[in-house]
Amino acid sequence: MQAQFPQKTLLSLVLSLLLLSAALAMPGCSSSYQMLLSQLQRLANDTEDPRSLAEPYMHHQSLNTTTLRKSCTEHPAAFPSEDALRALSKLDFLHTIDTMLGQVQHRVEALKQQFVRTQNFPQLENAEYKIRGIRNNVYCMSWLLRRSQKTLEPTQTSSRALLSPAPTSDTFQAKLDSCRFLWGYHSFMGSVGRVFSEWGDSLSRSRRHSPRRALHKRAHGFRHSRSSQRPMPRSQLPW
Repeated sequence: MQAQFPQKTLLSLVLSLLLLSAALAMPGCSSSYQMLLSQLQRLANDTEDPRSLAEPYMHHQSLNTTTLRKSCTEHPAAFPSEDALRALSKLDFLHTIDTMLGQVQHRVEALKQQFVRTQNFPQLENAEYKIRGIRNNVYCMSWLLRRSQKTLEPTQTSSRALLSPAPTSDTFQAKLDSCRFLWGYHSFMGSVGRVFSEWGDSLSRSRRHSPRRALHKRAHGFRHSRSSQRPMPRSQLPW
């Protein structure tokens, strides 16, 4: 009888395979875990700085007054929290980064279309370049981890995925929403950088276990140890 898989499991597996195939198709993926981790940490630290994007945006949109700045910085967009990121497995963490940055990239591209008709905003180009760099390294790190684990475990799809807010006809509110989104992005990347700093310095120490996975491992080890105490059949005794 053919096995039936839940739709959510199949979707997760498809997303995982797409991420893996993108890494395999990407030229120049480094096989050095330390190099990839170093690049990811550096890029996360660079994009954490609001001066790289949110601050120039506030300046361009005349939002750099005390009241409007407070509105942007104290109510940023709700990206996943640092605790939530830290609780994920390595592969789920990378998948979350890619998902969130995909939405940031979409927002940056929309802003580029807006500003190309009005004024120069080179920080948008720089931001998009760095986002692409992070996502490329995420693809490569995912491939490297999967190759070391020799598994295709489906990544978990987050039920709290960030959705870009619907466009609003209120120009001022749209500016404020984008400002909050960019501040949330910088805060998110700060959390990402801190989580990366906790990763092991070698691939053999890089796998993080979820509580369920650790429990399964302990149970499996217990069954194995009991089976190892059973008498061996005579035909299997060493000569």
